[in-house]
Amino acid sequence: MKPLAFILSSLLILASSFAAEPRPNFLIIYADDLGYGDVSTYHPSDCHTPNIDKLAAEGMLFQNMRANCTVCSPSRAALLTGRFPDRVGVPGVIRTNPDDSWGYLAPGIPTIGNELKKVGYKTAVIGKWHLGLDSPNTPNERGFDLFHGFLGDMMDSYTTHLRQGHNYMRRNAEVIDPQGHATDIFAGWAADYFRERAKEKQPFFLYLAFNAPHFPIEPPEEWVAKVKARAPQLDEKRAMNAALVEHMDDRIGKLLAVLKETGLDQNTVVAFSSDNGGSLPHAQNNDPWRDGKTSHYDGGLRVPFMVRWPGHIKAGSHSDYVGLNFDLFPTFLELAGVKPAPELDAISLVPILNGGTIDKLRDLYFVRRDGGASIGGKSYEALIRGDWKLMQNSPYSPLELYNLKNDPQEKTSLMGKVPKVFKELSEALRMHVQIGGATPWQKPEIHGP
Repeated sequence: MKPLAFILSSLLILASSFAAEPRPNFLIIYADDLGYGDVSTYHPSDCHTPNIDKLAAEGMLFQNMRANCTVCSPSRAALLTGRFPDRVGVPGVIRTNPDDSWGYLAPGIPTIGNELKKVGYKTAVIGKWHLGLDSPNTPNERGFDLFHGFLGDMMDSYTTHLRQGHNYMRRNAEVIDPQGHATDIFAGWAADYFRERAKEKQPFFLYLAFNAPHFPIEPPEEWVAKVKARAPQLDEKRAMNAALVEHMDDRIGKLLAVLKETGLDQNTVVAFSSDNGGSLPHAQNNDPWRDGKTSHYDGGLRVPFMVRWPGHIKAGSHSDYVGLNFDLFPTFLELAGVKPAPELDAISLVPILNGGTIDKLRDLYFVRRDGGASIGGKSYEALIRGDWKLMQNSPYSPLELYNLKNDPQEKTSLMGKVPKVFKELSEALRMHVQIGGATPWQKPEIHGP
């Protein structure tokens, strides 16, 4: 038997070796309304995204990931909480006008910022927030040390940064009025943040949420000129959208270069995705999927998705895993050494990133609530289970049923032809609707008794 002193010494050496392995930093780059077909790593496109493509080539490219909703706020609420959006009070878009706002982020639900702060991470949001304009739902109150960005739903212009005449640009609680194109501003703030973090040993999580390429489609003039010189056959709307995307791609490339210059790139997990599919009226491209933003057809849900971590995720790898954006929540917690809470609806992607598989089958559930004459404050839902998808695109339209394996473009509804499948999916969908109904989605003091 070895002496106790030898055993204790060995344990100390082992512990110090683990301590020497720093926990990774985390970066989510989130685009706004970026279509699957507007990222050229997926297939040849008249929109060129060399820097996003390079990010995919240096890590793992996911082919079958979906956003958690067809519109902005619910996707962002799900991403930051790891739960289906109606379970955190955000089934629809949170707007600056309370009479047309269809969500209220539930107080007390921990965000990924809260969870990572608990274990010593610095946390930040740069860019578009879109989950509340005031207390208790400002970023600093929901787990983030730094907020440098835009509280509102959308900008009326990328250069004035106003929404309906109001300024929602903030540095924490301070009202600010930065000058320039919003894409340049947000990328510049993120670069500054990396330089600041490089001076410290504390790990960080940055959620960088661009508002590009959300309409209004306002690329800088020099980027429009570049696209038109390269592709003169494009019509005006398509050229403008391509220019807005390519401008964002360029800034992402410069930002990743700063990550490398500061020495942070080797131990930073970088994930890139979009909050929903592209807007067809604004000439955005979701090929090969049907339809676009606001639609439960896959053009509204399928999004670009990739994760890079040098030395840990095999460069040039691909995954066919069918998942959702909010799966990043438990993934990052697990990589930080934290056990995700059992209440999460999301599933950690760590086995996939390590080259393995995930065999657990779960429902992919989607909901959107909105106002206007066509929706009237009601909601419409979709559910995917295995190869099958049950959906509506309006609370007033009939249900549709598709076999995605045989009909990935969702051309032929099988309603009435497979009653056993319909019964199983409709029962599951009702259960999800009931669970979501337990969480209020309006601020009590506005619409309460």
